[in-house]
Amino acid sequence: MSENAGGPPDDDRALRVGVDVGGTFTDVVLVDAAAGAASESGAGAAADGDAEAARKKGRLVTAKVPTTDDQSEGVIEGIRKACRTAGVEPAEIDRFRHATTVTVNALLEETGAETALVTTEGFRDVLAIRRQDRPALYDLDAAPPEPVVPRRRRFEIDERATPEGIERPVDEDDVRKLAATLREREVESVAVAFLHAYAHPENERRAAKILREELDAPVSASHEVLAEFREYERTATTALDAYVRPVVDEYLARLVERADAAGVPAPRVMQSNGGIADAELVRERAITTALSGPAAGVVGAGEIARRVVDEENGSGPMADCDGVVTFDMGGTSTDVSLVRDGSAERTTDAEIGGRPIGLPVVDVTTVGAGGGSLARVDAGGALRVGPESSGADPGPACYGRGGTEPTVTDAAVVLGYVGADADLGGELSIDADAARAVLADLADEAGLEDALAAARGVHEVAVAATTRAIRSATVERGLDPREFALTAFGGAGPMHAAALAERLGIDAVLVPRACGVLSAYGLLAADEVHDAARTHRATLSQQGGDEAADPAAIEAIYAELREDVLASTSDPDAARVERSADLRYAGQSFELEVDAGAPVDLAALAERFHAAHERTRGYRMDEAVELVTLRSQAVVSGPDLPIGSESGGDPVLGEREVAFGEEGDRVSTPIYDRTGLDPGSEFAGPAIVEQAESTTVVPPDWDARVRPDGTLLLTRGESRAR
Repeated sequence: MSENAGGPPDDDRALRVGVDVGGTFTDVVLVDAAAGAASESGAGAAADGDAEAARKKGRLVTAKVPTTDDQSEGVIEGIRKACRTAGVEPAEIDRFRHATTVTVNALLEETGAETALVTTEGFRDVLAIRRQDRPALYDLDAAPPEPVVPRRRRFEIDERATPEGIERPVDEDDVRKLAATLREREVESVAVAFLHAYAHPENERRAAKILREELDAPVSASHEVLAEFREYERTATTALDAYVRPVVDEYLARLVERADAAGVPAPRVMQSNGGIADAELVRERAITTALSGPAAGVVGAGEIARRVVDEENGSGPMADCDGVVTFDMGGTSTDVSLVRDGSAERTTDAEIGGRPIGLPVVDVTTVGAGGGSLARVDAGGALRVGPESSGADPGPACYGRGGTEPTVTDAAVVLGYVGADADLGGELSIDADAARAVLADLADEAGLEDALAAARGVHEVAVAATTRAIRSATVERGLDPREFALTAFGGAGPMHAAALAERLGIDAVLVPRACGVLSAYGLLAADEVHDAARTHRATLSQQGGDEAADPAAIEAIYAELREDVLASTSDPDAARVERSADLRYAGQSFELEVDAGAPVDLAALAERFHAAHERTRGYRMDEAVELVTLRSQAVVSGPDLPIGSESGGDPVLGEREVAFGEEGDRVSTPIYDRTGLDPGSEFAGPAIVEQAESTTVVPPDWDARVRPDGTLLLTRGESRAR
């Protein structure tokens, strides 16, 4: 299915829109992608005398609207708002990309479908037995989350497969009888996970086919969702897919209907692996969208960082960086990830709500600290922030919509980071008196001097929480955060970025021009990506009685995986197919993913694993190397897009009193308008840079420079000579 179906051909205007739904706001980016390459000069249109068209070419327009209960309503309203700003009609849009929180909300709030599990006789309780690890090592009362499929809806079938083949075929009459039972129970979806179906899926394939014929409910089969060994992870991931499929399907159906009514093409949806896919595809593989929004933000931040590194030409504060830490602080939570060698770090060991997802996902660490996170005093008298949030309704007290509890955003208003005259996203005005009132109440409860002292405390606690998240993603993995730059985005990210960087010893902070809506921008910049994997266990070289892996067998599996991923792409001819493999030392319980090369060279593959193990774990071993899983990925490259927007006007808005640091008086601080800062502009902190979707805080001893693409580069004073 072509992405521009129903729209103009690719060589026309190619208006593209990306919409990311967050807990508080829905963010929109609208860009003329086809004209982006000509946008810097606009010479083509100017030669025709069409000065207005030249001005608009490549323009990036942003919008932000409150998230609605039915996310599809806010999505379409955000598109309409961006179109009004750009002076175009929604029907002129030919590409629509979307990131949603519907899947993760269903998992965290446990609002998925009434799901049944069909599994091999004797393995009904795999979901409950889990693994031996406990949620909290020293808490003997800590209990894991309940399985999404209760025991009364788990059913067994008399069949058996082993890693070597089918030992006992499935009885089709048994499956039809079970289908009748499921119909009587009025289940809304079904997960099928048979023992060893990753190696020999014949029984599972037949059972799933019969259930699909007999039931008016979606059926998720483990060999289609996750064809990898480890029975618990495969069963759990398949059950989660079945659990969220009806919810995601219903949401996307509503969104497609609303988009069609507005004249907008059907959306393509961001997957957790950082790639775009057709809505129809993700409706059948709903679990692939579990981390849709965070993945989009990482992709956008990585694209900005790549361009900055390329254009800085190996000089300046980015010269010696090993990569970037992406820091996305929104209304409800903060997401942290790493981008190294131009690519987002991925993992197949993710969890949501304590439940594993074995699919490849962008490796994101999340903490419950965002702009809307509630501040409170705990039983011991300590100040706490999050994970509870004020959400979009009523939101922080300063929004003037009925919020009565202090939040991180209220603290920012009291500190002076957000001005009383701010207009958030063109939708909300600031009630500074309400912010001061709730912070004063918090100060009384915490025994602090006044509202300002409470605001400082809330800010410091929020920064400490995000610092821990970044340390978890770097220091705990043997990486030094001082060797990275920080890319800050989200509504509250740039406000806290410099303070966070100081704590971590990071010298450079990148604040993209569209920082407040960067996840929506990342949607437009993202590649189309499809993954497939299959467990194939073998030893790379002969050890003892074990035979070495057979390169011909490996190549045969890669050929099948190639067909699988290409079948999912919108343009197979434009796709490149990449191959990797999960390897481990004999006796290890974890694997590392390395490039497999083509054709497979077992000795070279082993050496790449040794090098990867030494880089990530700090050592290599003289042990046999085991092949565990073969992976294939099809990638259709995304477009090059503009990442700035029009500048113009007076960059200085005035001054206001702002409090920096843990102590000290307020200081008179210049306030800059981000849209008025031309490329090449430089200024020293303290300063506040305002824009519609976000605010950037430049503390004392920090410098700021506007790069040619509009990215704001913040550097610490002591790092200026780097």
